[in-house]
Amino acid sequence: MRVRKRSGATEPFSRAKVIVGVRKACQGRPVRSDDLALLAERVEETVRASGSAEVAAEDVGRAILGPLRELDEVAYLRFASVYLAFESLGDFEEAIAALRADASQAPGARGGRPATAALSTAAAADQNTATPVGRPRLPTVSALQAASGP
Repeated sequence: MRVRKRSGATEPFSRAKVIVGVRKACQGRPVRSDDLALLAERVEETVRASGSAEVAAEDVGRAILGPLRELDEVAYLRFASVYLAFESLGDFEEAIAALRADASQAPGARGGRPATAALSTAAAADQNTATPVGRPRLPTVSALQAASGP
């Protein structure tokens, strides 16, 4: 299968190229290399399902958005902001509102990553205070106000 770029040039589909592009959006996020490899596999399956010998680069980008959104919402916003050419804060606000609306529709949903992949064991026991693995828990505004006194 070949990918037709915006310039008109074509090149073979490459999972590695998908991973490189998505890795940039995932920089600093709790996303494992295995997660990226699975995402690239899903993207390839999606574009191959079209049955076409040649697909547009835009179709590959669209195929990345869904799996990336499920993997990590922050990485999704980063990727979408470039791929969809966000031009204003309003574009981000709309994308965030859509993520929130989808999360509220899903029973028990707490973001794009499965709890087992994104939460520490202790945090998973208390869903109200869950934090991603390896990330420090930040104090709440009320805790900061209480600590500073009247």
